[in-house]
Amino acid sequence: MSERDDIYTRPHESVADFEFNSAVARVFPDMIKRSVPGYAETVAMSGIIAARYAQPGTNLYDLGCSLGAVTLAMRHALKNSDCRIIGIDNSQSMLERAGHYLALDDDGPEVDLICADICEHPIENASVTALNFVLQFIEPEKRLSLLSRIAEATCDGGALILSEKIAFSDSEQSIQDTLHHDFKRANGYSDLEIAQKRSAIENVLIPETEEVHRDRLKAAGFSQVIRWYQCFNFVSYLAVK
Repeated sequence: MSERDDIYTRPHESVADFEFNSAVARVFPDMIKRSVPGYAETVAMSGIIAARYAQPGTNLYDLGCSLGAVTLAMRHALKNSDCRIIGIDNSQSMLERAGHYLALDDDGPEVDLICADICEHPIENASVTALNFVLQFIEPEKRLSLLSRIAEATCDGGALILSEKIAFSDSEQSIQDTLHHDFKRANGYSDLEIAQKRSAIENVLIPETEEVHRDRLKAAGFSQVIRWYQCFNFVSYLAVK
């Protein structure tokens, strides 16, 4: 069962860089619900999009699957499918909890959970890939290579769901940041928690503009890119091959 996110409630003399360790895995559902506006809708709609673009006998990937929320959304949407769902994450702590959730809900296609680096692990015979709030944690110089491998492995008519925290021009960035912090306060985070989390994540999560995302998805090999969802500075794209 998820616990309340209390990681940054007490002052830290030195705030370490954010990582998806066992402490984060313990509180992750609460953390992401209270930190990412529109997260529940993004997860639910990922299942609906997957059902639309999944093709018989193919693989569906949830890259950076964390606790498997999108994996489960896909499984529920494709109950009678012969597709195979593969969740990959480099955090064993996350995968152990994901396995528990999947064991409680085993109605649907077969699911494999793999502990691996998504930049290195093979991607094959894909019709749908979800990359939700993950690319932003990967070094910018590795992002095109990963997206290109996904596009190459995706069958014609298949799709990528890409959700990210994005960057804006200076004037809009200030407004979006303010609204995001207001969202966090409304969900019970203190100014201390917000400040310490920001310090922890600023060198780890590197956002980019929508123009950069669109251009890179096209360069990777996707023919059509649409923004299907946005809530403040959190955006989700559908890229179709």
